[in-house]
Amino acid sequence: MAENKTQPTSVPVAEFLGAVEHPGRQADSIELLELMRGITGQEPVMWGPTIIGFGSYHYRYGSGREGDAAAVGFSPRKANLALYGLTYGPDADRLLPELGKHKTGAACLYINKLEDVDRTVLTEMIRTGYEHVMAELHRP
Repeated sequence: MAENKTQPTSVPVAEFLGAVEHPGRQADSIELLELMRGITGQEPVMWGPTIIGFGSYHYRYGSGREGDAAAVGFSPRKANLALYGLTYGPDADRLLPELGKHKTGAACLYINKLEDVDRTVLTEMIRTGYEHVMAELHRP
């Protein structure tokens, strides 16, 4: 079975964020970094070349494919901020309509800028997404 492409790396997060070209995206990324660090109590780690993750978990699909992924994280893309793990929490469906301007994908939440979303709702989504993933790890 092929190895997952997105693996933790030793690239310093500060180095990656320092190279984000768009000043607004860079500022939003720094704010997200501190918010996720505070909520999770985890230090950020680069996953692959563009994802900043907090905590990790091991998954195994029915197909036999398995690997590790960040519990929550984000990637400052040119078009938007991609946030990972926030839609996994049990309250995500209730919170998404209250979040503000966003789009969702398979397992991602996309926002253009932090100014577009309610920080209280975003904080709750990070907390519940992280707690949900970490609770799944410790289930017997």
